[in-house]
Amino acid sequence: MIQFAWPWLALALPLPWLLRRLLPPVSAGSERLRVPFLDELATVQSSHAGKGQQRSVPRLRLLLAVLAWILLVLAAMRPQWIGEPVSLPGSGRDIMLAVDISGSMQTEDFVWNGRPIDRLTAAKLVASRFLERRKGDRVGLILFGTHAYLQAPLSFDLESVRRMLMRAIVGAAGPETAIGDAIGLAIRHLKDRPEGDRVLILMTDGRNTAGNVDPLEAARMAARFGIRIHTIGIGADEVVIQDFFGGRRINPSTDLDEKTLREIAKITGGRYFRGRDLEELEKIYDLIDQMEPVQQDERTWRPLHALFPWPLALSLLLGTLVLLDWRRRA
Repeated sequence: MIQFAWPWLALALPLPWLLRRLLPPVSAGSERLRVPFLDELATVQSSHAGKGQQRSVPRLRLLLAVLAWILLVLAAMRPQWIGEPVSLPGSGRDIMLAVDISGSMQTEDFVWNGRPIDRLTAAKLVASRFLERRKGDRVGLILFGTHAYLQAPLSFDLESVRRMLMRAIVGAAGPETAIGDAIGLAIRHLKDRPEGDRVLILMTDGRNTAGNVDPLEAARMAARFGIRIHTIGIGADEVVIQDFFGGRRINPSTDLDEKTLREIAKITGGRYFRGRDLEELEKIYDLIDQMEPVQQDERTWRPLHALFPWPLALSLLLGTLVLLDWRRRA
């Protein structure tokens, strides 16, 4: 639909006619500004055989001048085309995912569709489903090993974040685990966001073995900025290894520092979860969904497209034609 930003300017439409009717006539011989538009409002004169042609030209000029004025006023009223309503993302939470991609994440102690998969693949599968349910939230991605990197900044574009996660490779950030640095990097990107909606979900299978920041000190700093940290310890408690002497059971998660992860969550008001298989990981993210529900406040926006350049350009074109014709006949 079309609307006018300043419809009251339509009152200017009869202005030239009012000026012609109300202003006193200019005395002969006095200097005056010749305005062809107002002059053409006078009676058209004719006095000889060619008077029909003389009468038609000024009347055409008058018609073009009137049309130019109407278009000029129309442009001044600022016509706008209002488009269809467009839904905007709700003002949800700011969630940062920090995923461990250190060397130990290649351990194949998860099962998917009857075949073994490594820990990072399991994390990708579950976290990508979690992202699909977070419409309305800003989500970012941190990948960490020996170093921590911001892979995707906070964004409503959850599909881009998911693609970044699916491209993560074990060992790309180094073989060790810098949990403290990952938390510190998340703080840097969350601390200026609205209070009460800052969340970090940290997933790891080990203990802090690298980096410059102590994990507990980083957690205390996060708590000062009102950032909740939910920690997830990933990895099976028991797998069967086949060797020359048959099968033997081992614990592949001996390096998992559950004590520190629990303390990080406790300091920041979050929770610690243990993910031993895909089913448990799914339940963990379901619980996080319940603890951090998506805000459903939906807003709509109707795009506006300005239309005034069209009548303005046409008015200037007609005005130029009237002026050129008047100067040629003057």
